[in-house]
Amino acid sequence: MTSSNEKAVAEKLLQTGAVKLSPQAPFTWASGWKSPIYCDNRKVLSFPYIRDFVKSELCNVIFEQFPEAELLAGVATAGIAWGAMAADQLKLPFAYVRPKPKEHGMGNQIEGAYEPGQKVVVIEDLISTGKSSLQVVDVLRNAGVEVIGMVSIFNYGFDKATEAFAEKNCRFISLTNYSAMIELAVEKNIITADLENVLMQWRTDPAGWTGI
Repeated sequence: MTSSNEKAVAEKLLQTGAVKLSPQAPFTWASGWKSPIYCDNRKVLSFPYIRDFVKSELCNVIFEQFPEAELLAGVATAGIAWGAMAADQLKLPFAYVRPKPKEHGMGNQIEGAYEPGQKVVVIEDLISTGKSSLQVVDVLRNAGVEVIGMVSIFNYGFDKATEAFAEKNCRFISLTNYSAMIELAVEKNIITADLENVLMQWRTDPAGWTGI
């Protein structure tokens, strides 16, 4: 599911350079996949007014879709800033989840105070395959809290991710997504209309896509 302002959020990501489209010279992800798009929402943090807009959109979705939320949990590292800002505006407690337990001190993987049974919304900057995002859901559930959903800024819209979230019975909402981004890029003549189908094909088989 996406928010109603997905085009507006997509435009902000393009304005800040958080999203770059390069179908003729694709990016290579850590997985080895070739991709016509690169998304780094950390860039948005450097633009105060756009940052405020995205924060407000996050808060609106959390407030409207997860009114029972008792705690926000950011995914380290990119989800920490967004989760903390949203928690501050909504006056909710905040915690964050490390990729693995800390190697010294208390050995925490969840940083912050939480209670068993507490209703938690996970804040993520980006959902690709869903694997790393759902690992955080597992960590929180194993700690005894109730994960009621996840909100991300961007979502590539892979079927693999949708299926993975369904398997984990975890609802997720994204402020914007790949389809909205490509549609906007065509409208603004950032890419040509004849490239639209090629770019949409990438999403259906990202592992097999080799460029244009």
